[in-house]
Amino acid sequence: MADFPTTARVVIIGGGAVGASALYHLAKAGWSDCVLLEKNELTAGSTWHAAGNVPTFSSSWSIMNMQRYSAQLYRGLGAEVDYPMNYHVTGSVRLAHTAERLQEFKRVVGMGRYQGMDLDILSPEDIRTRYPFLETHDLTGALYDPYDGDIDPAQLTQALAKGARSMGARIERFCPATGVRREGGDWVVSTPKGEIRCEFVVNAAGYYAREVGKWFGRDVPMMVMSHQYMLFDTIPEIESWSKEVGHKLPLLRDVDSSYYLRQEKYGFNLGPYERNCKAHWVTKDDPFPEDFSFQLFPDDLERLEWYIADAMARVPLLEKAALTKVINGPIPYTPDGNPLIGPMPGVPNAFEACVFTFGICQAGGAGKVLAEWVTEGATEWDMWSCDPRRFTGWEDRDYCVQKGMEVYGHEYAIHFPHHAWPAARDRRLSPVHAQTMALGAQYGAYNGWERALWYARPGDDISEAGTQTWRREGPWFGAVAEECAAVRDAAGILDLPGFSRFRLTGPGAAEWLARQISGKVPSVGRLGLAYFADDKGRIVTEMSVARLAEDELWLITAATAQAHDREWLERHLEPGLRLTDESADWATQILTGPNARAILAGVAEADLSRPWLTWQTAVIAGADCLLMRVSFAGELGWEIHSRNADTPRIWEAVMAAGQGHGLKPFGMFALNSLRVEKGYRAWKGDLSTDYTLLQGGLERFIDWSKPAFRGKTALEAEKQAGVSKRFATLVIETGDFDPPYMSTIWHEGQVVGELTSGYWGHRVGACIGLGMIRADLAVPGTEVEVEIFGEKLKARVQKDEPLWDPANARIRA
Repeated sequence: MADFPTTARVVIIGGGAVGASALYHLAKAGWSDCVLLEKNELTAGSTWHAAGNVPTFSSSWSIMNMQRYSAQLYRGLGAEVDYPMNYHVTGSVRLAHTAERLQEFKRVVGMGRYQGMDLDILSPEDIRTRYPFLETHDLTGALYDPYDGDIDPAQLTQALAKGARSMGARIERFCPATGVRREGGDWVVSTPKGEIRCEFVVNAAGYYAREVGKWFGRDVPMMVMSHQYMLFDTIPEIESWSKEVGHKLPLLRDVDSSYYLRQEKYGFNLGPYERNCKAHWVTKDDPFPEDFSFQLFPDDLERLEWYIADAMARVPLLEKAALTKVINGPIPYTPDGNPLIGPMPGVPNAFEACVFTFGICQAGGAGKVLAEWVTEGATEWDMWSCDPRRFTGWEDRDYCVQKGMEVYGHEYAIHFPHHAWPAARDRRLSPVHAQTMALGAQYGAYNGWERALWYARPGDDISEAGTQTWRREGPWFGAVAEECAAVRDAAGILDLPGFSRFRLTGPGAAEWLARQISGKVPSVGRLGLAYFADDKGRIVTEMSVARLAEDELWLITAATAQAHDREWLERHLEPGLRLTDESADWATQILTGPNARAILAGVAEADLSRPWLTWQTAVIAGADCLLMRVSFAGELGWEIHSRNADTPRIWEAVMAAGQGHGLKPFGMFALNSLRVEKGYRAWKGDLSTDYTLLQGGLERFIDWSKPAFRGKTALEAEKQAGVSKRFATLVIETGDFDPPYMSTIWHEGQVVGELTSGYWGHRVGACIGLGMIRADLAVPGTEVEVEIFGEKLKARVQKDEPLWDPANARIRA
């Protein structure tokens, strides 16, 4: 075809709201040489049948940012591109049946306030002033969000498309992508109209994303759910009320009963998320269709009966309404319910913007994030919650289906800090999983690896219900206190499967690494912490580096960082260097505490006098291993790295040797307590691209004398201009609750920072917060307040040193 574009800078596959937003934001960034391909008409996938709700609510900081941006964009989009849009900003009332739910709301109010949104908590008495037709007798309160509402998904998509076209971008409708190939450093996308050669490709194919991913050799971690919502006819009372007050009812969400109820014209739209839910296209008798454009599943209302009855009891007017239409359409889910936005793992110049469960409310922000990824190589907000690299390839089809169904059935569930979701567990087990289970381990999954969270004692409540609380002193608390005491006074052992580890070899490997990290590369026989910055000086990741030989290094990082860190390293790797992923080959135990040396002396053929931050090969129970003298717990200790097959006999030998030295197994809850007392940062919590190395208090890991390292120019400029916020440790005068992530810090009535970690320190007997605070307040002794579930509690800034063993005398012992 004469006018068909044969070249482009970016090709986007998929013409739903997200694909259109990505095109719009790329064009807005000045990349107008972009083409969107849609197999049918725009919106033919999940977009056309979406309900179109636009909440800002989220318990995730990054997703709240994304949804807040969407709502802001939509309010002015119609006028900007001169396209009619039905966008009703009605506000919403989100109901709480329990005290725990109300606490979640109070937490979100604090987050929203920090992002500039004025959310509010309503008492049961206040709720009817916002929603007069509601039964409130059994409620504890509600969250009112004035920014919530609903939008026509088709109009939104067409408005974004019009805006993109006006800036020079192209949209090819009825033009399916049929394949891709890599050729000469470019991508070539094939279509029935011809081929397009481009620099970047974006998979925005919605519930077809897995099929598109296969062209790239990628198995996209996703499944598809059937979601139904029902439209009800006009109700006279709603019509008269709306005409009298001049607006619609706020969108109602009964999250504890798991449905939303929205005024639709003068009737209702009811959308449940039912526990007895249904997955589609996962069995042989329900195969994935070649084309499902503008199609729906048959009605299946039986499984919604309880939810319909509950909604009618909550809003009795609903009983008067006639059901006029049922929409039952496909919605894609990842295993954690968050979308995939960012680099396609292991594939150069390919990106994903797909598997959106809430694509309408997230489309605006997703387009912004995707455009930043493509044009700048990084995003304004740390978007790890949506980064495709958070899944590392072990997630098979069955896992995706089980987790997707679990997320759907608990779409509105509270995510308690000590609760572990039970579906699709035991997928990746430590070599000594049976041994830790026999000792009472209660597990959580880290990149699929089952790790002990805590060890239950006889009589401890190990029910799932027992963990569904915000309270600090849950069923685990006493056991964790004993585990921490053992590490402090005797010794503890932590089985830690799943570390990500990479072996870097080749001539000049150490010199190359020195240019990637801010600090020094350790000498042979030593190990240390290394920080990687982006070009803006922001924290990309943290790795432990062990120098095995002059040009051979082991890089060890978090389990969940495996794909993220491997890609970062490979993207910058120079010719002649080799990076090998050995994550699956090794297991690790942490042996730590004042008796750790005595325990090892009984079983290890090793020189245990070597100092802190050294490594050595050793033999335990006849098996080779590596001993690294380091401990994230902040006590004398070693990491024991062993091959999987050798790990059980090493574990048994160490456990036997520890019997006379008070050795006790401990879990991740205890480790979290121990590490916050030392001020050790957690990956993608305290350490994220939301902060620079200087803001993160990591200047001691910066070697300014080096001629160059990534981010140096930006960090030098920041240091000269002055750091706006600084990392600080706070001791909080708290009651029954530890502060959740991103709890707000106040000073003299102003928001001055946020906590990135908060936990009870069992050794120091205090609630500790790690976080970022306005630079002028990062002074020891400064009194501030930390907002925890709506209550402002006194806190004091501590010295820039660990609360426990500030001189590191114990760890160096």
